[in-house]
Amino acid sequence: MMQWLAVFRRENLENWRNFKWIWVPIVFILLGVMDPISMYYLPKILEATGGLPEAASLNLPQYRPEDIIMASLSQFSQLGVLIIVLMTMGLIARERRSGVAELVLVKPVKYRTYITAKWSATSLLVLVSLTCGLLMSWYYTNILFGVLSFQQFLQVWGFYSFWLLFVVSISMFMNTLVKNSGAVAFLTFMTIILSSIVTKIFSKYLVWSPNRLSEYIMDTINTGTVPGELLGTAGMSSVLILLLITGSVFMLRTKEMA
Repeated sequence: MMQWLAVFRRENLENWRNFKWIWVPIVFILLGVMDPISMYYLPKILEATGGLPEAASLNLPQYRPEDIIMASLSQFSQLGVLIIVLMTMGLIARERRSGVAELVLVKPVKYRTYITAKWSATSLLVLVSLTCGLLMSWYYTNILFGVLSFQQFLQVWGFYSFWLLFVVSISMFMNTLVKNSGAVAFLTFMTIILSSIVTKIFSKYLVWSPNRLSEYIMDTINTGTVPGELLGTAGMSSVLILLLITGSVFMLRTKEMA
């Protein structure tokens, strides 16, 4: 346990020295406030910039609070995932290439300790950043578009966290496969894209695919009830995350002992 805490603290300290504890939450906050503010002030922005031509008209829909919070989730699913992949693409691959990983693992630090401590430190940073971004989105949504209850916010945060932790786990696994950071990012993006395509093609069968979390979250905040599919998807995401972490330990041990 002491070894695990030492690696965990070292990783958090490294994230602090690299200013990740500053810029990652700030980026998520910007992503969170982008849609509520831009959608609310869009008519005024158009008016201030000269408006539309006389013959043209702009009929904006009446956005509900649920629409705005889902728009913020869409930002996290695109730019947020991009940030996470770029942030984690050298998490282990860079240390393996430079030899730092070998120095740590001969102390001796168990492979399981090394992987789980790094995963936990990165996940903590991601979850704190998501909390900051989603809180700001929820705050401005309530001010500008109407009430979205705190219970709904917790449901969105809790279930959507599984998706970002799943992305972190994929990137962690790719870090143990290859030593090149660019290759890690490419393989992670390809895995996410392919899983999204496969889920859409076989949506009838892949009911518990992690790619469908946002879809079920939308159903939850619209109906006020948590569908069984969302619970199943969260459970399946947890299993896949556990498998990816276990696979990362196995792959790292195999690669380092080869």
